[in-house]
Amino acid sequence: MSDRPIADYALISDCQSAALVSSEGSVDWLCFPRFDRPSVFGRLLDQKAGHWSIQPVETLEASRSYVERTMAIKTTFRSAGGKATLVDLMAVGEGEREHKLGAHSPHALLRNVICEEGSVELDIEYAPRPEYGLIFPFLTSVEGGIYARGGADVLLLSSPVAFEIDGSSARARISLAQGQSIAFALHHKQSWEQQPAVWDQDQIKSRMDDTILGWQTWSGIHQSYEGPWRDLVHTSGRVLQALTYQPTGAIVAAPTTSLPEEVGGERNWDYRYAWVRDSSLTLEALWIAACPDEATDFFSYMAGASASQLRRGADLQIMFGIGGERDLSERTLPHLSGWRNSRPVRVGNGAWDQRQIDVYGELLNAAYRLSEQWTVLDPATREFLVAVADAAAVRWEETDQGLWEQRGEPQHFLYSKLMCWVALDRAIQLAERLEATDRVDMWTKTRDEIKDAILLRGWNDRAQAFTQAFGSEDLDAANL
Repeated sequence: MSDRPIADYALISDCQSAALVSSEGSVDWLCFPRFDRPSVFGRLLDQKAGHWSIQPVETLEASRSYVERTMAIKTTFRSAGGKATLVDLMAVGEGEREHKLGAHSPHALLRNVICEEGSVELDIEYAPRPEYGLIFPFLTSVEGGIYARGGADVLLLSSPVAFEIDGSSARARISLAQGQSIAFALHHKQSWEQQPAVWDQDQIKSRMDDTILGWQTWSGIHQSYEGPWRDLVHTSGRVLQALTYQPTGAIVAAPTTSLPEEVGGERNWDYRYAWVRDSSLTLEALWIAACPDEATDFFSYMAGASASQLRRGADLQIMFGIGGERDLSERTLPHLSGWRNSRPVRVGNGAWDQRQIDVYGELLNAAYRLSEQWTVLDPATREFLVAVADAAAVRWEETDQGLWEQRGEPQHFLYSKLMCWVALDRAIQLAERLEATDRVDMWTKTRDEIKDAILLRGWNDRAQAFTQAFGSEDLDAANL
């Protein structure tokens, strides 16, 4: 059973995939080469599902922080004999700066340990378990590292020290004196791709410096906010960038699957997908620092992912795979015990084909907020946004599963109606940019009908409030 507090983990990312590193220096979650691919290290969800730890034999104290203006995490260990600093990051493409950060990430996890005081003895344990822990790979020592082969994945651990291999795990113990350092790189390829080559110490450290500079250039053009909680606001902005799949502009809701809503509960969902609502709200949250690239990429992604759905009279899907995939069918992984025995562990998400008509409003509201950022609105995106408004005008009278993705019978949720009103209101204001002035009268008429329905059917005299759904007495924080 995995029971480490979730808050103990730090996120690192290459803007294509992500890893979680514990305060003890253990990588307990890593998916290569995308956020939504099977894990290589999955100890977050089961003790036997793989990890890679670097930690002092004896630790008296550990502290950590992100390297300034980056998503590289620095952990400082103090032991009886000295102090060591471990820096972990996921490499981005060489020379990638600003908006291009993560465009050609090499799918490599890099780690560097420096002894800053006295001497430190380190234990290193490497236990890759691809495909959510189903595969115990065959480990082979080569000059400068260890290959792990099994299933569709090939991993190469570049290491200047020899490991003792025991089955599908490898261990080493090393000592560092003040001023000494040692760096490692974990490379990933698919079994049919050209195999990775070993990186030496200079290559690893050079790529770490390059990645740190890349993040700092991204922060330099996006993070001008000065005000209350400045550092936290900037860190939050970098985390949101870290959750963005750079090749498409999709934003995942989370880099993990099946962390429960309550310990031991069953509401354990896979959030490694792009929800229309969440992504739209994320762009709005970043509005002050948003650049045309982010807005254009996201709406181009949405237009491509939902191509033809609205034209065919289908609902706008509420979520997509980060590459634009539509079928996100859900299944369980019974071989994993789950975090603190919270079963089942799920991959995929069964809500992908739910109807949630509020998404029309979230999407058009984000488009409206970011409209000044667009220098050019391509025809496909323009057509898509017009179709979103038209769909809201037709579907607002229908039932849906609502904001909270209820898996019961659909209802007339008030929040969904309100967001259809928002969709039409924003479309009216964007009509000239969308080349849709001919639709304004129809959109205006329907917008007013939605308002009247909400005021008449959404208010409950007994509750003295606007309730969750027409005819219901249940309250809903979403209505606030």
